[in-house]
Amino acid sequence: MKSYLVRPSAPKEIHENLVSYPELLRDFLFFRGIETSESAERFLSPSYDDHTHDPFLIAGMEKAAERVVKGIKNNEKITIYSDYDHDGIPGGVILHDFFKKIGYKNFSNYIPHRYTEGYGLNAEAIESLHSEGTTLMITVDCGINDVLPVQRANELGVDVIVTDHHLTQETLPPAYVILNSKQDHCDYPNDMLCGAAVAFKLVQALFRFPYEKTSDGKQETLGEHFGVSDGWEKWLLDLVGISTIADMVPLVGENRVFARYGLTVLKKTRRPGLQKLLSKVNIRQNNITEDDIGFMIAPRINAASRMGDPRLAFDLLSSNDEDGKSGALAFQLEKLNNARKGVVASMVKEMRHTLSEREKISDVVVMGRPSWRPGLLGLAANNILEEHNRPVFLWGREGGETLKGSCRSDGSVNLLELMQAVPKGVFGEFGGHSVSGGFSIHPEKVHHLEDYIIEAYQKTKKKSESKQILIDKKIKMSEIDWPLWDMISLLAPFGVQNPKPLFLLEDETVKSVRKFGKKEEHTEIIFEKGNGAPLKAISFFDSGLNRKIKEGEKITLVANLEKSFFGYRPELRLRIVEIL
Repeated sequence: MKSYLVRPSAPKEIHENLVSYPELLRDFLFFRGIETSESAERFLSPSYDDHTHDPFLIAGMEKAAERVVKGIKNNEKITIYSDYDHDGIPGGVILHDFFKKIGYKNFSNYIPHRYTEGYGLNAEAIESLHSEGTTLMITVDCGINDVLPVQRANELGVDVIVTDHHLTQETLPPAYVILNSKQDHCDYPNDMLCGAAVAFKLVQALFRFPYEKTSDGKQETLGEHFGVSDGWEKWLLDLVGISTIADMVPLVGENRVFARYGLTVLKKTRRPGLQKLLSKVNIRQNNITEDDIGFMIAPRINAASRMGDPRLAFDLLSSNDEDGKSGALAFQLEKLNNARKGVVASMVKEMRHTLSEREKISDVVVMGRPSWRPGLLGLAANNILEEHNRPVFLWGREGGETLKGSCRSDGSVNLLELMQAVPKGVFGEFGGHSVSGGFSIHPEKVHHLEDYIIEAYQKTKKKSESKQILIDKKIKMSEIDWPLWDMISLLAPFGVQNPKPLFLLEDETVKSVRKFGKKEEHTEIIFEKGNGAPLKAISFFDSGLNRKIKEGEKITLVANLEKSFFGYRPELRLRIVEIL
């Protein structure tokens, strides 16, 4: 069980600075590092025009835009090479929609197959694309560590513009230009963009980039030349929002703008594929939330590559439904996602059994089987991470001899630093973020992988490994009402660095308890408010329930407040985090 501590209220001077806001909201803002009325206004009312940054502040952006414009003018074959996940696929669609909007036809989208090609650029694909006439390639959410494939592209005369957001390693690929705000020499104010957002910044820059002079000598931008109305790119924010939320980048600053406006555009999106998908999973478009993206939309986008062909998700997002296939695409994605759930559940069951047979679980969980599908190991790792609160490394194999895996961190270590500390030659390739990553390993090294990783963990782990969770407020059931929700919703969308407020409710009497779901894997607890009205508390997959709850007993719980649209009318309820 985790340790919880109720936060003290904001200092007096903070309350004075934020006096125009309700007292409880002042505390919530302070807990998020907001201490002035100016920063509070910026946070509560993010502006697309005022709070996003000039795309040309990204190092290399002018050079990239100039090369793309040259390619358009010369009618070069341009290929968009994107990753196969919830970040790369929407990012690829963003550039696809850009070229469609300006009427440029000599372009294509390429997405590598997760199992036959693997993550990132590969020489075989580059050679094939070159043979089809590609002379300019734009990557999305990949490429920053693909030195050899980019070298091969150069040998073939293909210019590569890398747009990526992953951490850079010592040797950068010899690309025509690299757009990645994590580069040391880049002064862009936001170094935590997701991959799709980097692609979006390129589109922003392209619309503003000089294209040619008019007959009267005035400089015409690309957007003006092709008759694109000012601000049209905002329609692409539905995709930016999906990736920003799903990729778990910090939802502050510019990323908060992308998430907030992304949800706004999603509620109005004209994409028939997305509309059909939302309908398929019973999400009302005008009520979509960040939770719907994280738990419903992103997993289905990812299911395409994990269980089949990533083009399925790309076609769904990019389709204008001229062929009437959007409904069929949504059906196929849902079918693949259901199959994915079954396979992951079976893998996790095997992992739990293996761990149960160990006398002691190490500081890092390291496991693998040749029968485990590498593309599903990240999902399984999340389950094991939640249950054991320690870093997890899992490997499997699908085709070929090289083993591939995924890793997740509980925050006690930066995964990229850990993998860099493993002796050279153990991993074939590796990469990712501080809390999630992927790797390949040669079969002859796998038997000692756990020893290598644990030794590296001891060298790189952070000094403090505290699991203490801070609770925002202690309240009573009688205080939970719609005005409280309206105040909390001002802080949305929630995510990394902007978590949902946590509430502590002490000694509350359970009126009734019931199980629900196809396998009765969820729990609903009914409490009674002071006025006799019922209030539901939900635990999905019984997360946070560490014992059986009985009717009539008094319990203390930690929970979030949420607005449910499951029924015919909105319902205010609690989402249980833990029963103390």
